[in-house]
Amino acid sequence: MSPSHVELAVEQRLTRKLLDVFIRAGMVFALTALCYRIFSPFLALMAWALILAVTLYPACTRLARALGGRQGRAATLIVLAGLLLIVAPTAALLSSMGDSVHELVDRLREHSLQIPAPPASVVEWPLIGNKVHSLWSVAHTDLPAVMQRFQPQLGSLAIHALEMVASIAGTILLFVFSFIIAGVIMAFGGSGAASASAIFARVADNRRGEEFARLSTATIRAVALGVLGVAFIQAIVVGLLLLSAGVPFAGVLAMVVLVLGVAQVPALLVTLPAIAFLWMGSEHGTVSAAIFTVLLFLAGMLDNVLKPLLLGRGVDAPMPVVLLGALGGLASSGILGMFVGATLLALGYQIFMRWVASDPDAPPAAVASASTVA
Repeated sequence: MSPSHVELAVEQRLTRKLLDVFIRAGMVFALTALCYRIFSPFLALMAWALILAVTLYPACTRLARALGGRQGRAATLIVLAGLLLIVAPTAALLSSMGDSVHELVDRLREHSLQIPAPPASVVEWPLIGNKVHSLWSVAHTDLPAVMQRFQPQLGSLAIHALEMVASIAGTILLFVFSFIIAGVIMAFGGSGAASASAIFARVADNRRGEEFARLSTATIRAVALGVLGVAFIQAIVVGLLLLSAGVPFAGVLAMVVLVLGVAQVPALLVTLPAIAFLWMGSEHGTVSAAIFTVLLFLAGMLDNVLKPLLLGRGVDAPMPVVLLGALGGLASSGILGMFVGATLLALGYQIFMRWVASDPDAPPAAVASASTVA
């Protein structure tokens, strides 16, 4: 066979091989795109279910040992306890928030909302005192005129408020289903952990895969318990106390406490004004107001007790990373996205900094610095 025929045969063979590779890659890409399109409606649900399962799995394991190794029964008991202790109070607070927003919108539309007169000390505020006092006084004497002045903004606000109220039921159902799926994952926790380690080992090598699996688990638990868990528990406790005390917009204030807790800002910024309302604007007696004052003050300091218990040595991700993840998730996916976003962004930061620290070509000082950060 002449050299030209040999070259032609090699070229044809390479062409067929390359075409075969392109066809296979295209089929894999198409299959991946179709799978993602089908799975995308459940992505947040599964992510939150995995976060719950990873966070609660140690408790499930201890309970299973107490039950004689019955992992499924332990997972079922944890799910039932979670639905009773977490979902039920959350549903009550979300319902209160929806009713408060709906009532506020109705009162604005019917011009039945009453604004109290501004205190005289408002005028003494620097720079904005006179303007705030003037606008507040007009709102007190002629609220419909102020509403007419801001009619476009109020119309948009009413639409968003009604949409938020309509989405509350869906959020509660999503949370319930994620808890149930987390129970199924915990029931088969051993095989799930082996699968996760195998996936990480396939993406990286065996040693780093095992290390990344441990890092992922530790980060999810640290963020979920130490930051989001503390904020969530404190928001529920404060919200239920506000609801019991008859403070207006208890659900909205509980949401504010949740955001403040994620941002590591004291919840006293909410509880102290609520205490002032109990003494100046409510119909509580002295004994009742004193009891709620003590309870709300303790609830505002609850994070100082929970953090040492749940956070331990601290979250290894900087607070700005957790805050950006939580706020970004809240903006994109609502309440559930706050938890998913903070956990995923903290996890991504940890993996990235561990990858930076493992650079074999970096100077020893740089490696030690990156290892400290990671």
